[in-house]
Amino acid sequence: MFITKKHLPRRAFLRGMGVAMGLPLLESMIPAATALSQTAANPRIRLGFLYMPHGAHMINWTPATEGAGFELSRILAPLKPVQDQLVVVSGLSHKNAGATAGDSGGDHGRSPTVFLSGARPRRTEGEDVRAGITVDQIAAATLGQDTPLPSLELATEDMTGLIGACDVGFSCTYTNTNSWKTATTPLPMEINPRVVFNLLFGDGSNATERLNRMQRQRSILDAVTERVTKLEKKLGPSDRNRMNEYLDNIREIERRIQLAEKQHGSNLSVPATPVGVPDDHEEHSKLMMDLIALAFEAEITRVSTFMMAREVSYRTFPKIGVPEPFHSTSHHQDKPETLEKLTKINTYHVSLVNYLLEKLKSKSDGAGTLLDNSLILYGSCMSNPNVHNHGPLPIFT
Repeated sequence: MFITKKHLPRRAFLRGMGVAMGLPLLESMIPAATALSQTAANPRIRLGFLYMPHGAHMINWTPATEGAGFELSRILAPLKPVQDQLVVVSGLSHKNAGATAGDSGGDHGRSPTVFLSGARPRRTEGEDVRAGITVDQIAAATLGQDTPLPSLELATEDMTGLIGACDVGFSCTYTNTNSWKTATTPLPMEINPRVVFNLLFGDGSNATERLNRMQRQRSILDAVTERVTKLEKKLGPSDRNRMNEYLDNIREIERRIQLAEKQHGSNLSVPATPVGVPDDHEEHSKLMMDLIALAFEAEITRVSTFMMAREVSYRTFPKIGVPEPFHSTSHHQDKPETLEKLTKINTYHVSLVNYLLEKLKSKSDGAGTLLDNSLILYGSCMSNPNVHNHGPLPIFT
């Protein structure tokens, strides 16, 4: 038997018309008789930061016990499938998110900005915003220098059309993102799955191309079919199965995006509202999480932030028995029935995070899984939303 050490490069792409599609980690990318640390299978950490506004009902959030095998609280119960990889961090606070004697009010404006930076933002309703570089961008400056995208910033609610102040004395810029490249450069959060998909894989980066894609109803994979066929001839059975699973996942995500596009009209014109945003909030959230997992798997990026809701969100949750808006429900006034509804919202959002964690756990990555090689942080910059305090914060990783 001869060992040639020939292998596919980890940064291999399938290229077609307007498409450059990254590949998952395959056995063929690992040269034989080579130390793991010197191969593409050497674990590369991925970082995900998921933000939720309006705090939590901390009594139903905080576990009653500490240490390994701790008892999950009611709100954290959906994380049971990944409990062995879960750490609940208690006792943290963000003082720079709170009001001071000379800077009262504005807690919803400060919270998203402070969450990942720790820096107190400048109080302004104008364009002279100033905060601090966020930890995701510090990481992207190192982890993202050999990936197509240094970082990926996502959300489910778009409030960028609002100008002026979105909280007392604070520009809407502060509530529209929690990712800052520099102290004066906030990064926009994308809510449209179609735009994100095209950002990851190309083909359809402007309105005309998106319209053409909708009219053709073709998969992005059609552009690289010939290349896929040629590549598969060079792969072993295990890698072929891995490739088929990966490509099937892409097709399924595309199918769901196309279905969302059809919900906005059958005349195939580009609508005024963002194309590809599902009407159903849960489907929208899961689709964005699928895209994060896909970007991590293909190493298109290793850093992502996701605002699962905006501060002062007026989204309702009739599916879980909460028809009242999120923000007004968070101001529970210690009423048992309203606290119960806030608990339901908190639990629902944790269940969505578990969807992402289990998705990462299901994907192999080197000798482990994507979840093994990822650090996902979830939480809020507010504790008891009724009084707008900022400690102890609901945080887990």
